[in-house]
Amino acid sequence: MIVDLSDTTTNEINKKITGLREEGGALTLGRVLTLVVVVNADDTLEDAVDAATFASREHPCRVIVTVPGDRAGAGARLDAQLRVGRDAGAGEVVILRLHGELADHADSVVLPFLLPDTPVVAWWPTTAPDVAARDAIGKLAIRRITDATRTAQPLAAIKSRLHGYSPGDTDISWSRITYWRALLASAMDEPPHEPIESAVVSGLASEPALDILAGWLASRIDGTVTRTVGTLKVELHRASETVTLSRPQDGVTATLSRTSRPVALLPLARRDVRECLAEELRRLDADEIYHEALAGIDKVTYR
Repeated sequence: MIVDLSDTTTNEINKKITGLREEGGALTLGRVLTLVVVVNADDTLEDAVDAATFASREHPCRVIVTVPGDRAGAGARLDAQLRVGRDAGAGEVVILRLHGELADHADSVVLPFLLPDTPVVAWWPTTAPDVAARDAIGKLAIRRITDATRTAQPLAAIKSRLHGYSPGDTDISWSRITYWRALLASAMDEPPHEPIESAVVSGLASEPALDILAGWLASRIDGTVTRTVGTLKVELHRASETVTLSRPQDGVTATLSRTSRPVALLPLARRDVRECLAEELRRLDADEIYHEALAGIDKVTYR
């Protein structure tokens, strides 16, 4: 069910939410968090809501979405859209469109909708503040999720995450490489147990997940890590062998090859935002490995 409320108030919206849940026969629902989504433009709204509702099926939550309206309009005005039932995953979605000067006070509008005694997570699907923890919405959250992939300058964006890092920060590009890191670590657990002397990470220049993957490797090995533009692959070089994990850019199957060993084919599709967001909501504490990977980017050689 979708209900639109024009020129309304936070009090009226809360009353309507309660009424909709009672009409639907769901008086109570165990929700584990509140997810606040900061959308910058209408063209990314539905994708963000889709990802949030998908993640809510694993993590039942109230999803609050803020969207800037007409900033130049006369006077402040609040429009809202409420989604419950199958249109809202395992919770409800509250879309708040902020007009006029209200657009600069999204945190004040969001406050009345935060669930009591549950953690708050903030997510910026596209452009994020330079220091998320100092942002008005970021200050409400214990976990702050950004996405360098969907910015105008992905490499600059992922590098800037280190300067503005606070415990609880993370980026969607980090969860995109979870399976890559797991496969590479698993390959290194097999003999010969020699140190990695150097590594090469290759792929699209516009893919910050590869930059943070290179940073992760640089934070873990003593050798040189090189980031290049080319086919999608990671090469790990040690004294007696080279381990290569590669995949076509749009493929779903990766190839793991090692010197003097048979080639292995492994499932490794590109993870979409919905999967990555759901993964990031599984932990609400500080991700120290992510922080170390950000710091490692400065050690990477770019060619």
